[in-house]
Amino acid sequence: MSNKPTILVVEDEIEICKFLEIVLQDFNLKFANNGCDALRAVALYPPDIMLLDLGLPDIDGIEIIEKLRQWSQIPIIILSARGLEEQKVKALEAGANDYLTKPFGSLELLARIKVILRYLQKNNQNSSSIFENEDLKIDLENRQVFVKNCEIHLTKIEYKLLSILVINAGKVLTHTQLLKEVWGKNSTENNHYLRIYTQHLRDKLGDDALNPKYIFTETGVGYRFLLNSA
Repeated sequence: MSNKPTILVVEDEIEICKFLEIVLQDFNLKFANNGCDALRAVALYPPDIMLLDLGLPDIDGIEIIEKLRQWSQIPIIILSARGLEEQKVKALEAGANDYLTKPFGSLELLARIKVILRYLQKNNQNSSSIFENEDLKIDLENRQVFVKNCEIHLTKIEYKLLSILVINAGKVLTHTQLLKEVWGKNSTENNHYLRIYTQHLRDKLGDDALNPKYIFTETGVGYRFLLNSA
């Protein structure tokens, strides 16, 4: 039996399927060309990752995500020609992990897949409450944060924001998702809170918004904690 990670490609465009067969030859690929077959495939033979086109002939991609999230946490990367920020936000808030707009580069797709696989590997090592990435170390049990082995002191809000980003490392979190998690469900319109505290957090971590090591801005959508190989 192959030890290669399995990727379920849910796509009805033949040319894109052929392209993905070439790009993802190091993975075990399965294909579904409509939503019903995709849901059946996840139930019967759960893959490691799903690549999902939003514009399918039978079920809209957003609805597929919503159905899956009722019973599965399989990582989902959206591949779609719908490039509007509103569509990205809807897909992410429905439960997708990441989003690529067609046309996309093969190297970018591979990088996004590798990030998710690293996230899965780290997430499976749940015996430890210590998160380490680059020069950053977080003791989630004791709520301590270290940069280059020096402890830094965060406010309650700053720590909550960082911990949510870290727990979901590699995943795009929308402004609304972060505001709900940190400030509560009645604060979803207060984007300026998020911008201010994200900048405070970056300053304390020694992170640069223009060349980030930790917190990456998904313009118009939200933020992603970068999960590096180090």
